[in-house]
Amino acid sequence: MADKKATKAAGVKKAKSATTEDAAVAKTATKPKKSKLAEIKTKENNASVEDFLNQVADEQKRKDSFAILEMMKKASKEEPKMWGASLVGFGNVRYTSPATGREVDWLRIGFSPRKANISLYLTMNIKEHAAALEKLGKHKTGVGCLYISKLADVDTKVLKSLIEISLKRKN
Repeated sequence: MADKKATKAAGVKKAKSATTEDAAVAKTATKPKKSKLAEIKTKENNASVEDFLNQVADEQKRKDSFAILEMMKKASKEEPKMWGASLVGFGNVRYTSPATGREVDWLRIGFSPRKANISLYLTMNIKEHAAALEKLGKHKTGVGCLYISKLADVDTKVLKSLIEISLKRKN
């Protein structure tokens, strides 16, 4: 009699276990996969690029910004758009961070005339291009950024080359 009770109890446990497993599989199957797309504050908008650049207080920085605008426009074959309040961008790309796997919608290339310098966003590992950077002239670098004080400090042919390399990069 004890054997019958044990067998019956084992059967009930197996049935409960199977039901729990089926529910877990069903939950997993119907649950949508979470996207790693991050929401960022700096987004493309319809503000006027020309109006923004005309508001740059420093005359030399304003002239340099318009020259960079034309360089990037010619290289990308795209129209510039404002990203946030102070970044001029060209094109769109879904960028995936190699460190975190996080994805963001971002510009292909762009620049921002800042108080201290002009930041160029080249969406590439800038340090991989050490040979070109040595020929560029006076600059500083970040992960995907190049910082210059004024165009007169750099070789514009090398700068154009770096812009073109960045545009060819697969993100």
